[in-house]
Amino acid sequence: MIFKMVHYNFNVADVEKSIHFYHEAFGLNEARRKVKDAFTIVFMSDGITGFELELTQLNNHPQKYELGENEMHLAFRVDDFEEAHKKHQSMGIICYENPTMGIYFVEDPDGYWLEVVPTRK
Repeated sequence: MIFKMVHYNFNVADVEKSIHFYHEAFGLNEARRKVKDAFTIVFMSDGITGFELELTQLNNHPQKYELGENEMHLAFRVDDFEEAHKKHQSMGIICYENPTMGIYFVEDPDGYWLEVVPTRK
């Protein structure tokens, strides 16, 4: 029996704002969308790995999502770490840096943290 990870879900307040953020910050594109009365689900893809980020907007959830201590996160590996850092810095989305480990985190519009790590050789 083989299991393959296929997607990870973030519940979001404004799916269109989140689509724009993930496209601008990480180059993700909408792969498909499912719209029902109660929700909108959009799957974002990097076009490379097959792994997707599922963005779910619940139409009857007006309050902000409780993210706990925000210890969970999604990580992105990037081939040009310095250029990515400059881009994210100019967007004003870097929320934590750990130069000793050579990583940093950005925060999306809903408060989710995303780790950025360099490709290590």
